[in-house]
This record gives sequence, structure tokens and C-alpha cells, in this order.
Amino acid sequence: MKKLLVSLFFSIGGVAAVAQSAKMVLPSEIKDAQQNYVNNRAPLPANPFIKLPPGSIQARGWIRSMLLRQQNGLNGHLVEISDWLDKKGNAWIEKGGSHGWEEVPYWLRGYSNLAYVLKDKAMLDEARFWIEAILASSTEDGFLGPVNEHDGRRELWANMLALQILQDYYEYSGDERVIKVLTAYYRWQLAYPEEKFLRDYWENSRGGDNLLSVIWLYNRTGEAFLLDLAKKIHRCTANWMQESNLPNWHNVNVAECFREPAEYYLISKDPKTLKATYDNFHLIRRIFGQVPGGMFGSDENCRNGYVDPRQGTETCGFVEQMLSDEILMAQTGDLLWMENLEDVTFNSLPAAYTEDMRALRYLTCPNMVQSDSKNHSPGVQNGGPFLMMNPFSSRCCQHNHGMGWPYYAQNLVLASADGGAALHIYGDCQATLKVANGETVVLDEQTHYPFEPDVTLTVGGLKKGKTVNFPLYLRIPTWTQAAHVTVNGKTVKGEVRTGLLRIEREWKNGDQVKIHFPMRLTMRRWALNQNSVSVNYGPLTMSLLIKERYVKMDSKATAIGDSHWQATANAEQWPSYEIYADSPWNYGLLPCLESMAVEWGDWPENDYPFNLQDVPLRVKARGARIPSWGQDETGLCQILPDGNAPRGDLEDITLVPMGAARLRISAFPPVERP
Repeated sequence: MKKLLVSLFFSIGGVAAVAQSAKMVLPSEIKDAQQNYVNNRAPLPANPFIKLPPGSIQARGWIRSMLLRQQNGLNGHLVEISDWLDKKGNAWIEKGGSHGWEEVPYWLRGYSNLAYVLKDKAMLDEARFWIEAILASSTEDGFLGPVNEHDGRRELWANMLALQILQDYYEYSGDERVIKVLTAYYRWQLAYPEEKFLRDYWENSRGGDNLLSVIWLYNRTGEAFLLDLAKKIHRCTANWMQESNLPNWHNVNVAECFREPAEYYLISKDPKTLKATYDNFHLIRRIFGQVPGGMFGSDENCRNGYVDPRQGTETCGFVEQMLSDEILMAQTGDLLWMENLEDVTFNSLPAAYTEDMRALRYLTCPNMVQSDSKNHSPGVQNGGPFLMMNPFSSRCCQHNHGMGWPYYAQNLVLASADGGAALHIYGDCQATLKVANGETVVLDEQTHYPFEPDVTLTVGGLKKGKTVNFPLYLRIPTWTQAAHVTVNGKTVKGEVRTGLLRIEREWKNGDQVKIHFPMRLTMRRWALNQNSVSVNYGPLTMSLLIKERYVKMDSKATAIGDSHWQATANAEQWPSYEIYADSPWNYGLLPCLESMAVEWGDWPENDYPFNLQDVPLRVKARGARIPSWGQDETGLCQILPDGNAPRGDLEDITLVPMGAARLRISAFPPVERP
């Protein structure tokens, strides 16, 4: 394989003169001093960073490739397939329609933001049709959306999703009808009897979504009643502030709702509420998260004793965790959320789809050696074809998966509260934003990160001869050592270490920042899972290279029981697939970094690095087969063997990035030299 050359600049130490001043800072040092973008309104504490309006960032490279695959894949065409999106009789369009719950807003949240990012007219028109219907559903008493009632109570979960869609639409378009409609709806919520408010399971768990939307509107109108409503929502939402327990262990609820205390912290300003979100995050991973990929082993619901890396996470869970991380990284500026976001995005989410993104699976596991239509219960909780790639199946994930990549693209560059810009996650893109004194700049970021260690950022968009002073914030990851940053070829002054690096200067067109993150191989041990071993290269986790054999199936015949598709949906055009291992997978890993070597290949011409053929880096390692470690009667790989299991001779094995492996072993039993 052809090895990529690292920039000569970074290969020769001491060539560049040291001239630029920079400083490591804490998020608390970033003060709200600009009004370019809406931040939290007093008395709420300001966030250090602010997400830019949809459409501000043009993604390129592999991230754009993901967006285009999504456009041409399931999310872009789901309105032609899903019975839940059939416009005839749809309660999101027609008052009293026969069907209308979470599916429409789940799908529209991703679809509309994909349209904003790609600026595709046909998609924008389709999204606007549904958004107009949501706005038109507002009634005289302020209620919004379809009326779903349980035991004489209004069920509000699906409506919470519509709130987020309207917020994104407002930030994209500036349509003032959104403010009027949301204000009326929140007055209805405040007046609704508390004993009936948020009492059903889903809405009770997920009240934090509603809470964040109320805060969003308060920041734009300052209406005092919204703070009262925020307190009511928190009172009526499930208690996500327990010391050593969660209100429920449903994987999507956990990924989505663990952040509710941090959101309420903006109202309470009590540090205990913010701490509760951190406690929730660590609790779930301490018990069920002894696995690579940024998530936790739950299947649909976490179960005592089911903690092996063969347990999976819903595709819904991946994208909800990503959204939580994105919200929290702006609110706190904490590297924890930035790095967990990258962990899930790079290592877990890509393998949940087929490469063309025309089919997905309900569950994806860190150790997964068969992806088929069989019933794997009780090894996984769900009984049915929950591991296969199917475009007609997995009702919630089928509709909800689409928000993952558009929101990720929208968070590649953030505004800072003090009138600057921030790169917390890295990706090839161009961002247009306002900085100090309202000046507009264009930041052009070029990189193949995370597959390569170099990032080049070029400043532009200013009028000829114009300069502007603003701070630029760069995340220096925890996994790198001796990161190197230059401005216009000159090394920045001061120590560059893990954390947030602030470079403040007079910027002009053509100024260039170069960042080099040395990447190295590291290992993680998962003590609660047989002391198993994972290998990382920078932010990428590696998996055993397993030869994959795809078997085309009938999507209708192999769909999960609650799937519904339109009568005109053509299963031949939208096939499902089983995936089987055509090479041995039951290897333990020699946990010795000295025996491993990274090999690089050419960057794929199609900008898609998440397949086994074109993945641009591999790791050569040593391992040994463990004959007793096989598949159980349902086809799942058996739980990890202990260290005393007999094994064969050491041999060469190949590891690839986990996100490119639809079949994978990413948590290895360790084997020692004889």
C-alpha cells in the first residue's frame, strides 16, 4: 500500500520561526461580548459557543459524500416508501387524519436539514410543504400538530420533534410565523393541567427536548412566562437526576434524555443539575459501556448481565447521542462531548447503513459476526430480524436516522460568545460566519481528518485590504501528543496541550493556520468485559478485517413486524441484505503495540473511506484463533472467552477502522506470547 507523505513542514523541526501568540483557555474564560448570534438571554448563563444557522457551512470531502449518499438513499426517498409518510390521510397535513405520530417529524428533522446543507431546491420544496402543514396546524387555543390522546390526556412527544423542525426552519429562513406559532403553543402548554402534562412514557422520558425548545424561544422573545413553563416541564419530566439510577434504561431515551439536567441548569443555575448529566453519562458507560464506539451495550433496553460487546445500540441511539454531544459541547465547551461525538460518528454510525445508505439495521454491535434476518433473542433483547440491513424495517430508526450527518456537518464550525470562531470537531468544509463587530468571514478548512493528521484553515471573505481582530478556538484532542500549530508558517508561542487553544490576532484574507495532530496507536482495556482489548489510531477504533458476503433478500418478507410501506413501494428497487463472514473472525489479539504497524493507502477517489475496499489505512497486528469461541445457536458470536481459553499459534492479522466494518470484532480477547 502506498504510504501517504506527511507535510515536509512538520517533518523538519525548527524550520519555522516562532512568532504567533496563543493561549490555552478554559470555557469559563470565554465571555459573552458579541451579539452576532443569539445566546442565552439573562438571567440564563451564556453558552461559550453557539451553533451557526443552517446553511452556514458547506461540507466537503467524505462528509459531503455521506450527505449525498443520504440524499440518494433512504432518507432522501423515504417519502416514496414509508406508509407513515403517505400524504393521503396524514394527520400532520389533514385535521383528523388517520395516521400521524413521530414518524413524520423524525424523518423531516433530518430531511429538512439535509436540504439546508445541500441547498437542493427539490428537497427544500418538499421540506417546506411539510413545514407549512405544521404551521397551519396551529389552532385558536394554540395547540400545534395532530391530536393524539391517551386516557383523556394529550400526548405531546411527537409535537416535541416538530418544535425542533420549526426552530431549524426559523434559523434558516427567518420566518416570523414560527415565533408566533411557538409562543401560542407554549401558552397552551402552560395552561394545560399539570396532572395531565407529560404523563405518557415517551413524553415523560423526553421532556428535555421540549424544555430546550422553550429556552430557544425565550432567548428570542424574553417572554417571562416561558421560564415558568420551563420549570413546569422539568417538574413533570422523569427524574434524570438520581444518584445511581436512571428512570428507565431504554437506549434511545438514555442517549437523548441524559442531558435534561444540563438543560435545566440554564434555568436553575444549580451546579448539581449540570453534574447530574455527567453522572448519567458515566453511569451508563460504567455498567453497560465497557465497549468501543462511544456508546453502550443495550440492544433496545439495557439488561442486567448483558454487557458483552455483542450487545448493540439502535441506529436511533447513535444519532441521538450525537445530537446530545453537539448540544453539550456548545453549552459547556468540554472536550468530553467533542470527543464522544467523534467516537460515535467515526466508529459506530457509518456501519449502521449499507454503503449506499439505502438500507439500515436496527442494532449494530461492537462485536458482530453475522447481520441477518434471524431471531437472535434472547442474546439480543429483541425477537425478530433486528440485525439485517432493510430499508422497509426498523420503524423508528428508519425515519430518525437522517439527522445524524446533517447536524454533524452543521457543527463543524461554531461561533464563540466573544465574537470568534471555534473548531471543536474537524472536517473538510467552508463556513461563512460573523465575527467581531459583525464582520463576515469565510473559513476554508481542508483535511482528510480523522484519516490523516493535518488540517489547513484559510481565512477569506473580507473586503480587500480589510483586517478584523477575533479569537479562533481550536480543540487539541486528548489522544494526541505534541500537537503543532502555525499561523502563516510561524509556530504559535506558548504551550500547546490538550484543551482549547485560543489564537487572537488581526486576521486578513489569505491568513493560514496549519494544525498537525500526531496520531499513534494506543490500546484500551475493558476491565468488566474479560479485560478485552481495543486498538485506536488517533480517534479511530480498529476492527478485525472480516471478508463480508452479502445476500440479497426481499425487503417486505424480512421486515420487522410493525413495518408499514406504501402499496407502490418497489422492493426490487429497495432490497435488503444479510451479511455473512467469509473469513475466520474468532481471533484474540496480541496486546503489544511494538508488533503493530500502520499502513496507508491512497485516498479514495469517491471520497468514501468507510468500506473495506477503499479504506485508506490499515493496521498490521498479531493474533491467534480461539477455537472455542464460536457462534451460539442464534448466530450471535458467543460472549468473550476468558484469558485461559486455548488458542492457536500467533499469525498476522489485519485491522481496519471500525466504521468501515459491517461485520466486526473490535473488542478482542487478549492473547499473550507463548
